[in-house]
Amino acid sequence: MKQLVHRFLRGPKAVASFVVLATLLAAPAGAGGTLTIQGSPDAPIQILDHHVEVLIQNGFARTEVTQTFFNPNDRALEAIYRVPVPEGASLSEMTMYLGELVLEGEVVARDKAREAYEQERDDGAGLAEEQAGNVYDFHVSPVPPLGELRFRYLYYQPLKLDTGVGRFLYPLEDGGTDELAKAFWTQETRVHRSFSFHAVIESVWPIEDVRMPGFSGAAAITETPDGRWDVRLEAPGGVELTGDLVLYYRLADGLPGRVEMIAYRPDVHAPGTFMMVLTPGIDLAPLSRGVDYVFILDTSGSMEGKFGTLAAGVVGAIRELRPEDRFRIVTFSKGARDVTRGFRNATRAEVDRAVDKVSKIGVGGSTNLYKGLREGLDDLDADRATSVVLVTDGVANEGIIDPKKYDELMRSHDVRLFGFLMGNSANWSLMRTITEASGGFYAQVSNADDVIGQIMLAKSKVTHAALHDAELVVKGVRTHDAGLGAIGKVYRGQQLVAFGRYDEPGEATIELRARLTGEDKVYATTFEFPAIDTDYPELERLWALDRIDTIELNVDRGRLSAEEGAQAIRDLGVAYQLVTEETSMLVLRDDSFAKRGIERRNAERVTREREARAQRVNAAPKSHRVDTQQPAFPGNAPRVGGSGGGGAFGPLAAGLAVLLAAAGTLRRRDSARRGE
Repeated sequence: MKQLVHRFLRGPKAVASFVVLATLLAAPAGAGGTLTIQGSPDAPIQILDHHVEVLIQNGFARTEVTQTFFNPNDRALEAIYRVPVPEGASLSEMTMYLGELVLEGEVVARDKAREAYEQERDDGAGLAEEQAGNVYDFHVSPVPPLGELRFRYLYYQPLKLDTGVGRFLYPLEDGGTDELAKAFWTQETRVHRSFSFHAVIESVWPIEDVRMPGFSGAAAITETPDGRWDVRLEAPGGVELTGDLVLYYRLADGLPGRVEMIAYRPDVHAPGTFMMVLTPGIDLAPLSRGVDYVFILDTSGSMEGKFGTLAAGVVGAIRELRPEDRFRIVTFSKGARDVTRGFRNATRAEVDRAVDKVSKIGVGGSTNLYKGLREGLDDLDADRATSVVLVTDGVANEGIIDPKKYDELMRSHDVRLFGFLMGNSANWSLMRTITEASGGFYAQVSNADDVIGQIMLAKSKVTHAALHDAELVVKGVRTHDAGLGAIGKVYRGQQLVAFGRYDEPGEATIELRARLTGEDKVYATTFEFPAIDTDYPELERLWALDRIDTIELNVDRGRLSAEEGAQAIRDLGVAYQLVTEETSMLVLRDDSFAKRGIERRNAERVTREREARAQRVNAAPKSHRVDTQQPAFPGNAPRVGGSGGGGAFGPLAAGLAVLLAAAGTLRRRDSARRGE
């Protein structure tokens, strides 16, 4: 058994290790913490304990957080806790512990939840609301005078791999984008008694390495005999919840391209829900001709504390360009500026000049994102392939902010835009609209990341051939409400994930149709949609999340009215018990739910999910590959840094991943820090 074990120090050296942990968790801005109105005469509600449990398994992650609050005042108070959550995640459980009472939450329409909470909070109630930018506010009341109150929450998020590397983010750092909130609230971010982070990665496919950058001296990382990886990080009180935690893992080399599927169908009368993951594993050839790159950089005031990370990544990416490539740098805040004054050949002298200019850029002012994009898209050479790298926190607060206008702007230019959102509480919806209109992709970058790895990931995709006009088709079994059909481009290392529903079981064929270097290609395999499968009831929530994501995108593109979209999101949120901008989670006593006629839908759903998890926890990791007998991608095992590199059902993916080079960079940095 191979082990990577970094033990948290005990005894006399524990103080030094704890200082490292406290420093690495800390960041300049406030983040996960309790809120107090500025000027309030009451002492802030304190966080005594903060414990995180993560399970990465079968294409999604389950994150459970348990906190204990302490009220240092001599009267009962309401605790308000604010924290960012990852893009694509949605809260599905919330529990309050009032002495011997255990209160569980139910998702209801947002206005109805707020009204009930205001009326019931003196007798014990909780409320969770989603704010803009994937930020959640938790309200729990009452916290007794000089007493404690414990609560927990749980969220799911779909995940995928890229280039064989998984990334899981536990966000804590504030995005720095809500100026009104900062002017109104003060935030208490210190954990006073104990902090812990524990993650388990289950894998049918071998994992070569697991890392927590910045925590090599504090995290215990162990591989178990059954293929699971265990990551533990613990500290006594004194930790500030102001720095993100990022977990990377890398699959073994040479894994095959494949098709994997899990399905949930509790009985023959219910519709089935599925999640399908295709890892093509196609060794797409590098392009020999030069490529043009436009770097569009956000220098507005909300980038304070984030621009240093951005600049370092852009500098590293420019230094990696080939002499036959060209680059251009555009910055924007209230206005836009062409820093390089047109395209420059990526010679040593031009790169050095550009690096010097980037190092002198300051931040400040409002954010006219549209003007920055329009400036970056000017004067493109129609004879050269052009890729645009946009790095921003997505806060568009000046000029044009209508998502439909961004969609029109990107569709009017033949470029691929790769967006990187800096920090938490960013504008995911707008970035998604921009990138999908150009056939590109987007990812989050944390200050805890190595941003050059993210940018180089985009570069590797535009310097290699891509599958064009791709579409996913299922034949033989009728599917609906599914993320199938036209996909557009499939890039090097990209993994395709589709959620959907089916009414009847049976044999089906999945086809990935595309064009590669002008030739039609069809990659196909045949498998069974099951009549009964009860292993993963969580799939229903993930499918509903995917539908909500599609509805929001259609609203942003102007293809669905805001009113219709809001109603559809509200209906899905209540039916599948997901907190959205239209729904909230309400925690009440059982008799209060009954008095208000609120059906206990989440209680039933949570029971099914907990029972299924209990069954899975004692079982060995199970393969869900469905093309073993008829490989969809024969003879296409990827190389190191090649396309593919495993699937969501092996190590079961984590987030939009970084290039293998990024993991290598992180390893070298940690080795240097340890003196190796």
